Amino acid sequence: MTGELAADAKCGEFVSVVGPSGCGKSTLMLMVAGLLKRSHGDIIIGANSVVKPITDVGIAFQDHLLLDFRTALDNVTLHADIRKLPKKKIEERAKELFAQLRLTAAMEKYPRQLSGGMRQRVSLIRTLVHDPPLLLMDEPFGALDALTRLQVRTDLESLWLRRRPTVLFITHSVDEAVGLSDRVLVMSPSPGAVVEEIHVDLPRPRPIVLGDVKEFAAYVDRIHRQFERLGVLHGIEAPTLAVS
Repeated sequence: MTGELAADAKCGEFVSVVGPSGCGKSTLMLMVAGLLKRSHGDIIIGANSVVKPITDVGIAFQDHLLLDFRTALDNVTLHADIRKLPKKKIEERAKELFAQLRLTAAMEKYPRQLSGGMRQRVSLIRTLVHDPPLLLMDEPFGALDALTRLQVRTDLESLWLRRRPTVLFITHSVDEAVGLSDRVLVMSPSPGAVVEEIHVDLPRPRPIVLGDVKEFAAYVDRIHRQFERLGVLHGIEAPTLAVS
C-alpha cells in the first residue's frame, strides 16, 4: 500500500473500510494494530503513536482460529492466561456473551462440533471478552454463507451497542459496510487511497434486512457508482445486432 491515506475514527465510532482486493485494507489494519511496520506517516491511538503491537485491542480475522483441542468456552477464556487477566472475571464475562448470542449450549463443545456460523460467533466472543476499547476486524464474516452472515452481522451490532468500542471493520461487502457503520471509507485500487468518506445516517438498532430501506439503498448505490468511476466495476455493453 503506497497511496496517500488520511483517516480517523472517533471514540465509540463504527468505521468500515471497503475497497477492491489488493488495495491495502488488511495492510492498514495490521499497521493500526502495530503488527506491520509502516514506511512513512503516523498512526495515533489516543495520544500515542503506534510503534509496536498494541495490547488493549480485540482482533478478528476471517478464519476463526479456534483451537481444536479446546472447548468453545476454553478457547475464549484462553485470553485470561495469555493476557494475565483475572480468570474468574473473564469466565463470567464469557458466559454472559455466550448467553447473549444464544450459544450457552455450545460452551462445552469443541469447534469441530459447531457450525461455521457458531464458530465465528465464538471467535467474536473471544475478541470481545476482555472488553477492549478498540476492535480491529478483517473480513470476519467472509467465509460464511449469506444467511448466516446476516445473522452474525446483527449479533455484532447488538454486542457493539452495549459497550460501544471503537471499531475498524475491513470488508469487501458494500452492503455489510453500510449496514454496520457510522462511516464508510471507500478505497481506490492499488496504490490504495481513501477517495470518499460516507457518513451513514441510519437509526440503530438496524433491521436484519435492509434492502427495502431506501436510504440504505442510496448509500449502497453511491459506493457502487464510486467504484464504477474508479474502474472497479464495469458495465456490460449491449450486443450489437447485425441486420442483413
